[in-house]
Amino acid sequence: MAGIHITDIEAAINWWRDRKPSPDGISACAEVRALAEVYALMVYYREPECDEATMPAAARQAWLDWYATTPDTPCIAICSTSQGDAVCKGCGRSFAEVQCWPEMSPGEKRATWRRITLEGSAWRFNRYAERAVRQSPPPAVAIDEAPAPSVPAAVSAPAPARTRRPPRPQKRRNKS
Repeated sequence: MAGIHITDIEAAINWWRDRKPSPDGISACAEVRALAEVYALMVYYREPECDEATMPAAARQAWLDWYATTPDTPCIAICSTSQGDAVCKGCGRSFAEVQCWPEMSPGEKRATWRRITLEGSAWRFNRYAERAVRQSPPPAVAIDEAPAPSVPAAVSAPAPARTRRPPRPQKRRNKS
């Protein structure tokens, strides 16, 4: 089984905090408490990942509920592995990852999402970013590891109008 990265645990905690806010500002819902216990142990032992198979049942279910809200596949319908590439130019997955995606566990899929997001070289993150935005929200990534956000052309500020410079005054030549 794959490991679940600490940034996914953080994202799940924050998702649950938004979904079930504290009524008094102090207490947390059962899902947040279960995930917070896993998170605290990861921080204490300085572990970047926890084992998907050995998570406490309540924490695993809370994480899976969050996971169900994330996009399943990074595919943007431009698969270059079908043309013989070892790594898809569209989504960044390897040929094996593309082929085995339906059989992969949620932890394995999130590990793949994390890798391709950190690499940021696939077309889904640059050339065809608008396809990924229309398709689904980006996966959770720690703030210090997140690629720089791209601004769609329709949202970006208009280019400043070009102004014409006045012509340079020419030096007068003395006729001798």
